[in-house]
Amino acid sequence: MENFRECSPGSGFLEVRERELGLCRPVVFTRRAGGSETLVKRLNLYAKLKGHEGCVNTVHFNPSGDLLASGSDDKQVIFWNWAVKSKKLSYHSGHSDNVFQARIMPFTDDKKVITSAADGQVRVGQISDDGRVHTKKLGTHQGRAHKLAIEPGSPYIFYSCGEDGYVQHFDLRSTSATKLFLCSSPTESRRPVGLNAIVMDPRNPHYFSVGGLDEYARVYDIRNYRWDSTVDGDHPVNKFSPRHLTDSAKVNITGLAYSRKSELLVSYNDELIYLFPKDMDASQDPQVYSGHRNSQTVKGVSFFGPNDEYVVSGSDCGHVFVWKKKGGELVRLMVGDKNIVNCIEPHPHVPFLATSGLEKNIKLWMPIAKKAGPALPSNVEEIMELNKRGREDHPRITLSPDVIMHVLRLQRRRALAFIERREPGSAADNDDDDDDGDDEGEAFILGFTESDDASGAEFNPSGCSIC
Repeated sequence: MENFRECSPGSGFLEVRERELGLCRPVVFTRRAGGSETLVKRLNLYAKLKGHEGCVNTVHFNPSGDLLASGSDDKQVIFWNWAVKSKKLSYHSGHSDNVFQARIMPFTDDKKVITSAADGQVRVGQISDDGRVHTKKLGTHQGRAHKLAIEPGSPYIFYSCGEDGYVQHFDLRSTSATKLFLCSSPTESRRPVGLNAIVMDPRNPHYFSVGGLDEYARVYDIRNYRWDSTVDGDHPVNKFSPRHLTDSAKVNITGLAYSRKSELLVSYNDELIYLFPKDMDASQDPQVYSGHRNSQTVKGVSFFGPNDEYVVSGSDCGHVFVWKKKGGELVRLMVGDKNIVNCIEPHPHVPFLATSGLEKNIKLWMPIAKKAGPALPSNVEEIMELNKRGREDHPRITLSPDVIMHVLRLQRRRALAFIERREPGSAADNDDDDDDGDDEGEAFILGFTESDDASGAEFNPSGCSIC
């Protein structure tokens, strides 16, 4: 019988030595080495995937990790063979507006793709053996449909959320969607709460969380519902919010993520990122992750590492931020976009990231640097200070959800008009450069205007890329 022992945590080199000597189980080695801070500090640009004609709003790996699916303002869905940096399949989604989410259903041989978009539709694409794709509408939200959540391990069942505040249940074996409930405020008015995010708990698929245009991340138990939204079913089993944001009309949630331990990660617009343990005591404060800015677009957030050792997010300053989950220390900062980074998708099995933003490409990040250089640029403090100042100087005005969504739509049109009229060949417009991601010595800084008045700002990309 082989004599294995646990690998010792460290820089990653000790794990390799113990694996070579046969002292460490392969699965333990993978988890230990994959979460090594040394590998995180070696993350570098591996490739740019070019093929979309608009902002890339969603990137997701298939369950095995060999394919990457993306969706864009151009209404196209593209399958990428990312290892060889090539396009495998491209098709029109069937949506009449920007695609916000595209996900490959598990255990379907990568033949079924679900999508949601700014037209409010939820659709499925069926890929035939000859590469042709047939799409059909499964359901509709009133307003934009931002996110989809697949029941873990199911090839049939998933959920959607949208600006109308409804959570809908889909079963690909059925011909119709089911409205589960209307998310509403806890006040006496019971006004609908528009939703930006929905995620499933990977450890317990009975539970899912939603977040949107108020301060609460709500947790629901699917077993409590009768599949009929005519009954008042908005009864969360738990709610999370930092104490200083409770009863605040100034913030909203843009992104959610569950860890393998059922911890809930919540990203707030023009605020910070917070981590809530599953059974968090009311007297406890959540772990905080700061330094970025999440104002101009609706950004996602995610865990990174085989044991969710890190937290990752994009930022209005165009950087990818990587923090240690425990303690919140910033350990890596990478230039991810000339404008704004919105989407960050970790590979399901290896220490690898896909990111996208306002540019028309997807960037792939791998630990390929020959040596770990400076993990943080020399002007990191200036970057973080400008982001902080932008948050603090941002005018706090209480607006209704309808007004907020109207403003976002107007800002989206301004952003697209700005992008279209930029002079070809300018530094900001050159998407065909071959920079290798090594510009870590002096990262660029995106300044923010003192006012968010659209009439005085040259470029406000809010809504251009919703992730």
